[in-house]
Amino acid sequence: MPTYAYWNNKGGTGKTSLCFQSICFYANAHPEERVLAIDVCPQANLSELFLGGLANGGSDRLLARQGETIRATIGGYFQLRLPSPYSAPNFNPDDFLTHPVEYNEHVPENVDLICGDPLLELQSNAISTLANTQIPGTDAWVTVVDWLRDLLGRLEGRYDTIFVDCNPSFSIYTQIALSAVDRLVLPVMADDSSRRAIQNAFSLVYGLKLPSDIYLAYAFATRLQKVGRVLPKVHLIAKNRLTQYITDASAYSAVLETIELDVRKLLASNPEIFAFDEVEDGVISIRDFQTTGVVAFSHGCPLYALKSGKRNVLGRRVTVKEDYRLNMVAAMNDLVDKL
Repeated sequence: MPTYAYWNNKGGTGKTSLCFQSICFYANAHPEERVLAIDVCPQANLSELFLGGLANGGSDRLLARQGETIRATIGGYFQLRLPSPYSAPNFNPDDFLTHPVEYNEHVPENVDLICGDPLLELQSNAISTLANTQIPGTDAWVTVVDWLRDLLGRLEGRYDTIFVDCNPSFSIYTQIALSAVDRLVLPVMADDSSRRAIQNAFSLVYGLKLPSDIYLAYAFATRLQKVGRVLPKVHLIAKNRLTQYITDASAYSAVLETIELDVRKLLASNPEIFAFDEVEDGVISIRDFQTTGVVAFSHGCPLYALKSGKRNVLGRRVTVKEDYRLNMVAAMNDLVDKL
């Protein structure tokens, strides 16, 4: 069962929008599969998109799920685990599942969702404290970062593919998410901060190029490998939000080429952390969604189902150009073909 996390140690790379479209495109292309989307982000933007988007009541529907007797979110599940951090209590995983098509007709019916929750930020300190508690005979950190794996264990056999949207931070809830997946999709933008973020991502997840050996014992990779766990592999690097102004001679292109060069060097020195053998197989370009994306996300609509022409977005009339929409659909199909 392949599990993909969309993550970068930098905000603003279009991670959540790319994740939403990827899930919808994948589920639409594989109607025979059951797909699970997990929103491990306190902003919960992925959940709002699946529940209808800003213009179609997505926020109100998310609030309603958070207000259930058993909070139907990832935060609700973590809340259940806080009193029993080192052994999973009896629970029904269906309490935390949402079927988005019941709220949003645009999304595929074969997708289920575990909603995101702003509670994650409030829970973070408590979870970190539990993870760093010294307990004889128990690796508290591993036990806590396995919380999501425990939940997925209760859902064994019900899903064919799982997608996880992660927060840009490397907080404990992000570590819980990344320890439960076997593949990473890393969106980057054409700026130098994205290059640094990619380098940070490899340090945080794989313990590469740490500033001092003093950090090695506490590194995410070290702690997982100590108990025989396999780290997720980088499956794709998505050069996201590119514009028509990026050319071979532009400064943007130079930054992207530098990112590719960094990846090429790492592929040669640490091939075990990648799911591909050649850079060309693991790097994909996605043009900026622009107005097309604004309309799609305001209604929680996959690009393949979006109608072109004049559209209303929160009281403003905008135009979705069909040729641009088709370019976006082609790019997303290319990405999904690599999953």
